[in-house]
Amino acid sequence: MSRAYVFPGQGAQTIGMGQALAAAYPAAKAVYDAVDDALGEKLSALIWEGAIEELTLTQNAQPALMATSLAAFRALESEGLGLDGVAFVAGHSLGEYSALCAAGALELGDTARLLRIRGKAMQEAVPVGLGAMAALLGLNFEQAAEVAAEAAQGEVCQAANDNDPAQVVVSGHRAAVERALEIARAKGARRALLLPVSAPFHCALMQPAAAVMAEALAGVVVHTPRVPVVVNVRAEAVTEPDRIRALLVAQVTGSVRWRESVLWMAAAGVTEFWEVGAGKALSSMIKRCVVGAVTKAVGTPEDVVAAKG
Repeated sequence: MSRAYVFPGQGAQTIGMGQALAAAYPAAKAVYDAVDDALGEKLSALIWEGAIEELTLTQNAQPALMATSLAAFRALESEGLGLDGVAFVAGHSLGEYSALCAAGALELGDTARLLRIRGKAMQEAVPVGLGAMAALLGLNFEQAAEVAAEAAQGEVCQAANDNDPAQVVVSGHRAAVERALEIARAKGARRALLLPVSAPFHCALMQPAAAVMAEALAGVVVHTPRVPVVVNVRAEAVTEPDRIRALLVAQVTGSVRWRESVLWMAAAGVTEFWEVGAGKALSSMIKRCVVGAVTKAVGTPEDVVAAKG
């Protein structure tokens, strides 16, 4: 059975995530210690004992979710379930950084610092209240893209996340996104709802953040990953360091092509998808993308032991 490791994005954060992993596996605890050192603060204390409102702030959630994914990955490694036998890694939005770190393309400290910069830049790219994101359920990507184009009316409105065959997220100016809700309902969307996010991610309004990330990534060494990384904006495997760097910049304003990425991995022979880190959202999406796909969510010591089979 060919296996892929996939890493979750923003929205999966919970207070206490990864704490049991850190208690059970020294290698997992070392991840949180290294992230704390890289950021010069006790992010681990916020993750385990803080307020969810503070953890959910983009600049905290992004490095926190990465740390939890890497802690789970190091726990798997401790049980002999590292990258041997893994065909690909991939991550949803910020999860792509977790995937790159797990594959050895980015150092852990660099990854934490990049995600702190990324989260802050994405938050600051658009004044609060000017942008919005909405989930359109029951429409496919082509239908959602048509809705976004019709709703734009001179403003920004783009299909931002192609999550699965019937879940697409649109992003842009708040007024345009609100128009998209009405248009989507008229076109037969099962549900159309605004998302509780602090900025309009993965659309042209994020261009200021893309410029910040281009500068930040220029100062970081990107290694050739130990296994190919299936990247969001291309929905195909990439291994060349300079291309990885360029695509991470493009990812800030580009669509997260998750459905296509999953289908690409399945077409390349992947039959098992292990979701490494917090939550089970990707597992649900994957099952809707690929009928019969085997998924495992690995976020606790019990999950790690169960994964050993």
